[in-house]
Amino acid sequence: MKKLLLVSAFAIFGLSNSIKAQNVDFGLKTGLNISNFTGGDADRNNLFGFQIGGFAEFELSDNFSLQPELLYSRQGSEVNNSVKIKVDYLAIPLMAKYYLSEKLSLEAGPQFSFLVNDKAEFTDSSVPDAETDASSFDFGLNLGLGFDISSNLFTQARYNYGITTVVENPDIKNSVFQISLGYKF
Repeated sequence: MKKLLLVSAFAIFGLSNSIKAQNVDFGLKTGLNISNFTGGDADRNNLFGFQIGGFAEFELSDNFSLQPELLYSRQGSEVNNSVKIKVDYLAIPLMAKYYLSEKLSLEAGPQFSFLVNDKAEFTDSSVPDAETDASSFDFGLNLGLGFDISSNLFTQARYNYGITTVVENPDIKNSVFQISLGYKF
């Protein structure tokens, strides 16, 4: 399934050859992740992370476009003030963007994430860091807003709600609020 999703993502990026150049924008984006896990009954605090990557925006009409992205995203949670669980993903959001005005867009779409790294960092220095039993794949849904500051510079606010479980027992899912700044070439 991983191979199929990666091939699909590259095929979407490859569509740029069949679409007129003036209808496609490429760019880079980075931002802050404020993440937590939902489910179970542990006392959790938000974990601050980041995301960085690239995107292509395919304009389909004056008000509608598709924006596939390829991001490196650090997420996780602090549990019981004793351990920080960090899960790093290669994330592929496929966003549908509807422009409410020339500068403001409403964005929604699925996100396919593949685990790159997972680590439990304990606040007690005598306990060594360890890998978690995080799932290698995460599926989520995104909803957000975008605002074009200029023709090249934009900002986004997005919420990612995890559908699949990060850990099965108890059923723990990702919950991530993202604030991004991007540049279109």
